[in-house]
Amino acid sequence: MAEHVVRVGLPGAVMPAGALDVDTGRILAPDLGESSAADVLADVAAERSLLLEAQRIARLGSWTFDMASGLGYLSDGLCRLCGLSPRATLDELLALVHPDDQPAVARFRSRLCRYRSAQPIELEVRDLAGERTYLVRARTECDANGKPSKVHGTVQDFTKFRAMERQLTQDGRLFREAQRVARLGTWEWNTKTGDCLWSSMLYELAGVEPGTKITYADYLELCHPDDRGWVDQRWQELAGTKRPVECEHRVIRPDGTRRVFRIRGEAAGPDSGDAVMIGTAQDVTEQRSTETRMQRSSKRFTDLVAITPVGIALFDDAERLVDANDALCSLLGMDLDQLRGMTAEQLTHPDDRPTSRGGSHSFHSGQRVLATATGKPVYCELNATVSVADDGQRFWLVVFADVTDRRRAAERLRYQATHDELTGLPGRAAVKELLAKLLGGRDYERIALLFCDVDNFKRVNDSLGHDVGDELITALARRLERGLPPSCTVARMSGDEYVVICSDVEEVGGVDALANLAASLLRTAVPVRGQLLRVSACIGAAVPSGQDTSGADLLRFADAAMFAAKARGTGRVSLASDALIASANSQMLLEGQLREAIANDQLILHYQPVVGPDGTVLSAEALVRWPHPERGLLLPGEFLPVAEQGDLLGELDRWVLRAALTEAAEWPQINGSTLGGGVGIAVNLAGLVPGDPEFVEVVCATVAATGIAWDRVVLELVETSLIDLPSRSREAMAELVERGVRFAVDDFGTGYSSLARLKELPAQIIKIDRRFVSGVATDASDFAVARALVDMARAMGRSCVAEGVENATQFHVLRGVGVDAYQGWLLSRPLPAKDFREILKLGPVHIPSGA
Repeated sequence: MAEHVVRVGLPGAVMPAGALDVDTGRILAPDLGESSAADVLADVAAERSLLLEAQRIARLGSWTFDMASGLGYLSDGLCRLCGLSPRATLDELLALVHPDDQPAVARFRSRLCRYRSAQPIELEVRDLAGERTYLVRARTECDANGKPSKVHGTVQDFTKFRAMERQLTQDGRLFREAQRVARLGTWEWNTKTGDCLWSSMLYELAGVEPGTKITYADYLELCHPDDRGWVDQRWQELAGTKRPVECEHRVIRPDGTRRVFRIRGEAAGPDSGDAVMIGTAQDVTEQRSTETRMQRSSKRFTDLVAITPVGIALFDDAERLVDANDALCSLLGMDLDQLRGMTAEQLTHPDDRPTSRGGSHSFHSGQRVLATATGKPVYCELNATVSVADDGQRFWLVVFADVTDRRRAAERLRYQATHDELTGLPGRAAVKELLAKLLGGRDYERIALLFCDVDNFKRVNDSLGHDVGDELITALARRLERGLPPSCTVARMSGDEYVVICSDVEEVGGVDALANLAASLLRTAVPVRGQLLRVSACIGAAVPSGQDTSGADLLRFADAAMFAAKARGTGRVSLASDALIASANSQMLLEGQLREAIANDQLILHYQPVVGPDGTVLSAEALVRWPHPERGLLLPGEFLPVAEQGDLLGELDRWVLRAALTEAAEWPQINGSTLGGGVGIAVNLAGLVPGDPEFVEVVCATVAATGIAWDRVVLELVETSLIDLPSRSREAMAELVERGVRFAVDDFGTGYSSLARLKELPAQIIKIDRRFVSGVATDASDFAVARALVDMARAMGRSCVAEGVENATQFHVLRGVGVDAYQGWLLSRPLPAKDFREILKLGPVHIPSGA
């Protein structure tokens, strides 16, 4: 071995003469002869070569350190192992150690300096990159005095060994985890001695204390008594035949719990001897429990399918029926043998096959019409799902719900929804649907629409009763149906209004001829209950003004024409002219603007005082005004008809009620008194009336939201809305009266009931109509009516308010007959909210003396 001596860490040390023996570290004597020295050198070279090869194979190198001289030696194998030059020093070697391992190296060196034993000590270090691991072994050599003098050591690349150890450790951990997850343990059984070796997992599965000595007899003791005999027989077969065995049996653990084990066993390899058997034991209790539940569930499902009243069938991928329950067989009137093999298309009624409905015959979803054995259609609703059998074959499970009765009921409901119950004619919804269909076609120019309104029909109802009115309406419907050509459809919109839709007006000679024909049919004497009722009707006719005319437009044009006809008298006919259409469009525009104004609080209220005989302001009537952005301030007469036609009266009433009560709740108080605070607020209602289901709810919610006192609220209703009220409406009014609300009959004396019905009206205030007030001082009849009204009201405990008081003479005459309160221009015009507040602050209203 070549000599390689270095000085390490001890400056000033003297290098000794001679050569250093690599293996022993001793200095060779320099006094050998030449022949002997040559032999020795040859032996040393051979030995060195073997040593280097052994070091290369073992990935190992050696080193020596002389403590006295400070000289260190690194073998060539170590230099190659660590990638150092042949003349590298020990310090260079130490510099290759990972920084995190340097403190451990320092402790290792310190320990070597104190070490007295001949046994080596070890240290593992990493290289600078931390990628390789080296095992350092070293022992200390002491001199004659027992003092450490030299250190001999080796360095071996342990990277592969540590990787193998980590892999083995990981494999062991994964094996243990796999056993835990699979609840699987391993065992070994020596059939000669009966001793058994169990894995720790098997101890846990069996509920036995780990480390307990287990024999084959102990294992049999854990088996369920009913299973013990045949289990022992199986394992004895394994011991005798050496053929693999598998069995499943019950186990009773020491704590009394019962489990199910699946055990596999076979003979061990030849290295273990003929008497050793090995195997696995797995706890399959949960799996067996699940399987049992699934079997029971499957049985219940099978039973459920058999008894369910809904048809159920299985179809293969070719959509051929392979199985069906009794309900489907009964539904189709065929037994299972007849149904089996039939395709979805064969089961479908001919009217519902793909050629008739342009779709697939698949039974995967939706609705289908099936055919019974007799060909009768059965309407079914389908629900389907795909499933896979145990053998992997896919099939469809389809549920057929018979909805034939439900479909017929739906058709009846649709008929009822689209047809008039009294006459059987199409109703408003059907009219809209038919118009949309006709106007969307190519021949829209040939369409005509008539709007017919029976003249004075209300008088028939009021004088002869609603039953007679219903008979008249039905008789007129039949006359229209029989008398109009086939291209005409007669419909009833509501009450005494009919609509005639003609798909080909040219067939009857034009719209004029059609309108006159309908008018002649409705101008007749109808026998009803033994008497003849002579009737007539006003008719409005309209045709599309262009391709963009909608059904709603056509109805609106015809309706406007009908009102124009009525304005000319009874039995009249009017055609919707361009001017009339323009007027109707203007009304439509105004309706939209009014709707927007209500929604955006763009209306305002004026207030007209109602005063007592001494001028004290008792209440004020809220009167709505519309500041139109283009037409200026509009009075109710200009937009209330628009609100009525657009079904906006209810929304308008709600707005007025909310705004009026909010304003009245803030009317001023002076000097701490309630001057103005006790003044009532009257709101005239036309759309929100006691018959409305939301009447009480709306009033109560508004009063609560504004905080106004209940007894300050007066709700004015026209006389006709208070006649023949149903009991529920009277109860609604009574509920509000109990809380303090008062009801007033507006314009009393102008309705059909007049004085005869005064006693029945559920109201506390009677407002005498202005037509009687205007002539009270000059017309004896008006004076008599006014006095009679006051006397009757007083006798019934009601108060009277005179409307339209415009001069002092009227005021004093009415005060003379006992009128309780007065309203009119003599006392005050309707005032904006700000001006009305000033009136309240001034006190009683000045009343001029009589003429």
